[in-house]
Amino acid sequence: MKRIKNMYEKIYDFENLYQAYLEARKNKRYRDEVLKFTANLEENLIQIQNELIYKTYKVGRYREFFVYEPKKRLIMALPFKDRVVQWAIYRQLNPILDKQFIYDSYACRKGKGTHKAADRLQYWLRKVNRKPQKYYYLKLDISKYFYRIDHEILMNILKREIADKDLLWLLDVIINSEDTKFGLPLDADLDNFEGERLSDVGMPIGNLTSQLFANLYLNELDQYAKHKLKLRYYIRYMDDIIILHHDKKYLHAVKDDIENFLNEKLKLNLNRKTAIRPITCGIEFVGFRIWPTHRKLKKKTALKMKRCLKYLQKVYARGEVDFKTVNATVQSYFGLLKHCNSYKLRRKLLQALVFVRNSDRRKE
Repeated sequence: MKRIKNMYEKIYDFENLYQAYLEARKNKRYRDEVLKFTANLEENLIQIQNELIYKTYKVGRYREFFVYEPKKRLIMALPFKDRVVQWAIYRQLNPILDKQFIYDSYACRKGKGTHKAADRLQYWLRKVNRKPQKYYYLKLDISKYFYRIDHEILMNILKREIADKDLLWLLDVIINSEDTKFGLPLDADLDNFEGERLSDVGMPIGNLTSQLFANLYLNELDQYAKHKLKLRYYIRYMDDIIILHHDKKYLHAVKDDIENFLNEKLKLNLNRKTAIRPITCGIEFVGFRIWPTHRKLKKKTALKMKRCLKYLQKVYARGEVDFKTVNATVQSYFGLLKHCNSYKLRRKLLQALVFVRNSDRRKE
């Protein structure tokens, strides 16, 4: 693949910036910062354009908060102006880099996603389940992936792909943020971490470019797995990886090879969730437990869903949320349940799904 050249001008092209603005404002157009940016749209886009042309652009200050689904994560949100810049880069760079990713990488890619990943893995399970050998799966999980991506290694990968010095400058400004540190020590406990974050590792979860960089970083492993190890049944959703094979000893050897590659080439480590088990146990992947014959929602996810609906019933009864908000949540849950065998769970949820206002006790 030829190295990418002459892309920087396309990124700061006014039309590209305008399209980036439209992408960045989707589902957020009535937020205060978006309305403020939109009120002086042309002026703000020209300011971004000039900052990129004259290389005076600096990343804004991140707003930090935690999310707890599917596990506790530190999210770093950029000001709207910087999200426009992120989209401007992504619109030009992602389509080119995406072409070199393997087919069975499913995270943050157009036409892929969790449901496609679950379908693909189940297709493989049905296929191998018809064979005479007993099949096993190797589940690999990388420890603190986003917090441990090495900046120097990432920049070297980008330099191998990109020959545009101006674009590399911009990507370096984003990766090596002057004001914010993203990394954590390998042994850090996110729940109780009070030390200083690291500046030479880590990507901010929530950034559009972080999704692209994270896929590009582990593409190194994907290529090694497919072309060096010749793995046939290999699938990845961000840092969750599943490999199928009928030889348990072979999977142990593959696990050692991959661990060595991650340690030496990418400075990453596997965590304790890494395991080898028969496929008859069901494989936890992208929010489901998957067997050749069926798939179910993970018990932990189902429990959280039930708790959330009970909480919504309480706050709706107190008048703290409207029916539109409640309905949106309920519809999203039932949309998810359509992708797995969930008849009993749906029935239980429907039986308990009564929303009543305390004021008039009316059902809606």
